[in-house]
Amino acid sequence: MNRIPVLVPIVVSAVFHYLGPALAVLLFAHVPAPGVLWLRIASAALVFALWRRAWVRSGATVALGVVLAAMNTVFYLAIARLPLSTVGAIEFLGVIALAAAGVRTRRNAAALGLAAAGVAVLTEVRLAGQPLGFAFAFANCALFMVYIWLGHRIAGEGGGIDRLAGAMLVAAVVTAPFCAPAAAPAFAHPVWLAAGIGVGVCSSVVPYVADQLVMARVSRPTFALLLSALPASATVIGLVVLGQLPNTRDLLGIGLVVAGLALHQERGRLPDRDDRLRALRGQP
Repeated sequence: MNRIPVLVPIVVSAVFHYLGPALAVLLFAHVPAPGVLWLRIASAALVFALWRRAWVRSGATVALGVVLAAMNTVFYLAIARLPLSTVGAIEFLGVIALAAAGVRTRRNAAALGLAAAGVAVLTEVRLAGQPLGFAFAFANCALFMVYIWLGHRIAGEGGGIDRLAGAMLVAAVVTAPFCAPAAAPAFAHPVWLAAGIGVGVCSSVVPYVADQLVMARVSRPTFALLLSALPASATVIGLVVLGQLPNTRDLLGIGLVVAGLALHQERGRLPDRDDRLRALRGQP
């Protein structure tokens, strides 16, 4: 996996990151937001259990599971009240803060500035909507930062995907008493149920696995900076899937994000397998 460019799993994560919420919003017309949330988490937990056969083995796994449960809950409550673009823009406030915390050189400061400017150009925050929606959106922002911190921790300790599987099981159990009853309508309609499972795979399996693959290779601030590619990828997805032509503002934002990612230089990269072999042999 270390031979694959880091941007590949980031792009994969970005594609599914936006497919999942799109399916979820469509489901809101038939199943309440808490029910869609539980279908997402429970189906992802089932997929992980069948795939990895991993269970809860540490306090960090339990903590990550609780954070995933809370983060996804407030995210769904937010997008049920506010435009998805607004919630996403607020979420990126935390991402930029994490990236800024890791700035050590002028080059990386410039990279962060370009990426932040690109995100600002791409995302248009409209200060309209229910106040409660904004409260949920900012809570999601804070929890997303905690997710990055915990996710990076388990990735660095090894066995990140297995521990992610255990965390998703914890999240399913934590949310079940509050959200499972609201999912009842989906079990009477196979299409709605299939859509709920699709939301789980798109939103909680593919992106989180891709995140673990990236977190195991780069520092936490660099991972946060790489996430700035998500709004740019959303514009590209809109063009390819929905036929939405980007305007000049969109192209400028994408260009700034790409320039920032190209300029950034990772420091303290985690050694890969070849690095460790060379070190054992006394080679540079």
